[in-house]
Amino acid sequence: MEARFGFIPVASVLVEGPEALDHIIGEYAVALTGIGGTLTNVDDIGQDLPVFYLLATGGTESKTLELVERRQKAVPGEPVFILAHPGNNSLPAALEVLAKLHQDGLKGRIIYLNAADDAVALAAIHSAAIDLGVRRTLHAAKVGLVGAPSDWLVASMPSGKVVNEVWGPEVYPINLGDLVGRIANVTDEAAGAAADALVGAATGCVEPTREDLLDVARVSQALKQLVVDRRLNALTVRCFDLVLSMKTTGCFALAELTDAGVIAGCEGDIVTTVGLMWARLMTGTTPWMANPAQLDEAANALWLAHCTVPRSMVESYRLRSHFESGLGVGIQGVLPNSPVTLVRIGGTRMERIWIAEGAIVRSGDAENLCRTQAYVELSDGSVSDLLTEPLGNHIVLVPGHHAARLRSWWETMIG
Repeated sequence: MEARFGFIPVASVLVEGPEALDHIIGEYAVALTGIGGTLTNVDDIGQDLPVFYLLATGGTESKTLELVERRQKAVPGEPVFILAHPGNNSLPAALEVLAKLHQDGLKGRIIYLNAADDAVALAAIHSAAIDLGVRRTLHAAKVGLVGAPSDWLVASMPSGKVVNEVWGPEVYPINLGDLVGRIANVTDEAAGAAADALVGAATGCVEPTREDLLDVARVSQALKQLVVDRRLNALTVRCFDLVLSMKTTGCFALAELTDAGVIAGCEGDIVTTVGLMWARLMTGTTPWMANPAQLDEAANALWLAHCTVPRSMVESYRLRSHFESGLGVGIQGVLPNSPVTLVRIGGTRMERIWIAEGAIVRSGDAENLCRTQAYVELSDGSVSDLLTEPLGNHIVLVPGHHAARLRSWWETMIG
């Protein structure tokens, strides 16, 4: 993943002129430029790119704090990354600065470059730049909440203010009637083309009728237009109201949007939708939202299930009815047996997290669970946590092992 960032050298008044500064940190500046950095003037400290503070010498404590204060006015709450090197009392100054920042309640850390070619430190800087970029993207995001969160999500209803303050996205409420009106306006031609594409790639179609397929295709087309018109980066829908009022489902629509790059969560669950966004940004892979349907503490394993799944994630899929209602169209996908990471955000202010790693070892087709089913055996983390300290129902599954990376981001940005 590409990292782009700015870095500002900070030197004491005893360093006279650019040549003297270059003599101290020239090799470091070249190395930072090589991993995506841009030498940045103090006048550009409010720029959109992440900013690192390269402490060239000691005696820079007050100057660095002044720069941080200016940056915080432009990008409130951004964690502070200080770069230190072995010479010229750079590290002592960095220690003093970070101690003061922590006293003032700011998050941050020091990355120590033992030399200009310190591969470990340069990799840490590269990762930190990506992390700050993810934070910036989240803070610029607009998430549509179509209808209210479903009534049963009693532990997953943070205010829009909390979501914005802690994780960054703006929650944009949208009346469910807006979506219903758009569904009615979708042409038969557009719905037919989408339905044909859905059926054409399926290995079977069990319960849904042609009219069921056209109905869910209309929901998909309407949601796509809503995303464009409202300029949304993600959304979540109170989808069970579509089942009750229109006898159709949003399962296909939400899967299609997610595959198109617009994270789409179920049931008005804004907490899990933010988790899906974060997982996608951090890993570059498509995530899945599911219920922990069954647990096996002895095997440290669980069944995850949901009636929708992004089709790009599965090896094959059949079209079924929605499990709870028997209506509309659900997607019964077969996820590949592969390593995965599980994530759940929670807490009153979305300040807590549960992360585990494991592997999907088989898919299921039980008739008493939601349609797409995956059995996950954990290798890092415990399913018992879900019984003793659950953060809520829905779990985010993302392919690959990413626990260390996700925990590091969370500890720096949120925890």
